[in-house]
Amino acid sequence: GQAAAQTIMQRYPGKKVWVMGNDLLKEELCSLGLPVVEKEPDIVLTAFDTQLTYQKLWDCCDYVRQGLPYIATHPDFNCPTETGFIPDSGAICALITASTGKQPRYFGKPHKETAEMLSRRFGIPAEKTAVVGDRLYTDIALGRNNGLTSILVLTGETKREDVNESNAPDFIFDSIGEISRFF
Repeated sequence: GQAAAQTIMQRYPGKKVWVMGNDLLKEELCSLGLPVVEKEPDIVLTAFDTQLTYQKLWDCCDYVRQGLPYIATHPDFNCPTETGFIPDSGAICALITASTGKQPRYFGKPHKETAEMLSRRFGIPAEKTAVVGDRLYTDIALGRNNGLTSILVLTGETKREDVNESNAPDFIFDSIGEISRFF
């Protein structure tokens, strides 16, 4: 969400943002001075939304069909929970794309804007930064595509047999706790 918010501030200054996402995302945008609106937006931003309703989907698809810039925070299809997986931002975007024929522009993992935002925010160059995650196509791809060290933990979506030469991280651990024993 932070990478999407930073990008909106830079590329669409002063534009009104309609958000399909959790309240924390809306609070993040508002804290940065971005105008979050319920009607007549200039931009559509979608994300993980545990309060998703059919009305929100309908409104979102109408705005996207109108040709408004369509931005999404991340392409993760599933969000791991203690009881299994629930649909995440990528799955929601797939539904919107199926209805409208329009793809979002992602500004979260694995895209360079996220790596750049992290480097600026913490003042650490990419070559001294590591990304830890459980997804090959977002977390690990963020590292692989942007010069960050990538560390896969096998506590979520990815299984060891999913790893191949084209998506391999720098390190693989069974759990996040194992990392501290290695470094």
